[in-house]
Amino acid sequence: MVRVKRGNIARKRRKKVLKLAKGFRGSHSSLFRTAKQQVLKALRYSYVGRKRKKRDYRRLWIARINACVRPYNLNYSEFMHLLKKSKIGLNRKVLSQLVILDSFAFKKLISIIR
Repeated sequence: MVRVKRGNIARKRRKKVLKLAKGFRGSHSSLFRTAKQQVLKALRYSYVGRKRKKRDYRRLWIARINACVRPYNLNYSEFMHLLKKSKIGLNRKVLSQLVILDSFAFKKLISIIR
């Protein structure tokens, strides 16, 4: 049987992993075995992070809305209930942007739902 020389393929595979590990600290960026483990871990974290980002933004929007409706003697849940009751279909992201960028429009919105 003929001997198989894997030089190019193995080098390409290792270079690909080391390229992904660029910027890691210490031997995690230069030694293949440790770099491979760290890259797998980093890819797992990035997958989870993409899911977490959505949760974190929603929490931020809710906190902003809640902080802005408190001076009008409302809390977040009452405000959202009043919005649904008056059939206003604005999502939390848009409401949060209204709070920051156009406070006059937000005041108008509160006067409409009351």
